[in-house]
Amino acid sequence: MMDVKRMYAKNLENELDKPFISILVGPRQVGKSTLMQHLQVICKKQKKKTLYLNLEDPRDLQFFNHPEEEILEKLETAGDVIFIDEFHYLKNATKLFKILYDSKKKIKIVASGSSAIEIHKHLQESLAGRYRKTQIFPLTLKEYFSKKNPFNHYLVFGGMPGLLHEDSDTEKMNLLNNIIQAYLLKDIKSLIKEENVRAFNHLLQLLAQNQGSVVSVANLAREIGLSEPTIQTHLEIMSQTFVCYRLNSYARNLANEIKKSKKYYLFDLGIRHSLLADFSEISRRQDIGIISETLVLLAILPQLKPNMDVKFWRTRQGEEVDFILLKNRIPYPVEVKYNFTGTVIPTGLKIFLSRYPEAPGAQIITTTAQNSLWFDGREIKITALKECDQLDYLE
Repeated sequence: MMDVKRMYAKNLENELDKPFISILVGPRQVGKSTLMQHLQVICKKQKKKTLYLNLEDPRDLQFFNHPEEEILEKLETAGDVIFIDEFHYLKNATKLFKILYDSKKKIKIVASGSSAIEIHKHLQESLAGRYRKTQIFPLTLKEYFSKKNPFNHYLVFGGMPGLLHEDSDTEKMNLLNNIIQAYLLKDIKSLIKEENVRAFNHLLQLLAQNQGSVVSVANLAREIGLSEPTIQTHLEIMSQTFVCYRLNSYARNLANEIKKSKKYYLFDLGIRHSLLADFSEISRRQDIGIISETLVLLAILPQLKPNMDVKFWRTRQGEEVDFILLKNRIPYPVEVKYNFTGTVIPTGLKIFLSRYPEAPGAQIITTTAQNSLWFDGREIKITALKECDQLDYLE
């Protein structure tokens, strides 16, 4: 059973009666398997016959060590709903899925995976129009608070669901370190050359140190001792294995706006702090600003709909806004100011609102909610950091 009712659970439960293939993607240990096990329980309550296979388990992988016709026959009689965890380990997975989907047996398939590189190859081959993908993130603030956990604890240790089972800080730190090691040993070793694994780990640490800063690939290459194309490849691997989010800059063809810059954010605060070997209390940290900024981004990402995007904005003169939410291409600036207490609108917000009159307003995220400010007839809402997953513009 799930320790926390996940935000995805209801939609996934509803998908059980739909014919398309349900695919859950996301980094390791964010709760994909737990969600699938929850769905299996729902199926059993509905008297549906199920089969659950975890392809990281050699015993389950043996199920597929037979001729294709025999495998299909086994799957067709195994259950009404078939769950396949880490399906990208199976070379012909989507071919089997397609045959089952197109058959008259009406078998529902629910599958999960941690590597978008391999998953994308599968989905491109034969599943167009036959699947629906759901990205699973670490626990949101709302999910985390449902267990009555302290806010500062989330800022330090992040939202990996496995932390709910660990009593001491040491156990939590060990769990986070084990997740990183599993990622490097299982996912990365299969994607890059053996001699580059250490360099890849160094890159992860540099991104943790420079989280939220504009990244120069050339500087990273010099620091690590790899070529720029190799660094680009490594960054793409991080993105495609869901451990790092790339944020592009927003610009409307204005000459003084930075157009091609990128920022990178690791997918969880606890993972970042494990890479930095720094689990200091919030009151003692010098990086509370970037922690707060990351918290807001990680609250935004799970809520983005198909007509939405998130970017950042910066000019060559140094004015900036942390995030630009886009809905139907209309921009909405969001600035994170941990210690904002005054009535002076941040310069970056004022300049952005002046240059983009179509922006309906703006939002400042800080430690405690305050009265709204106004600029040129548009409201600038001031929201508490604890409520950063409740941004109006995401509705």
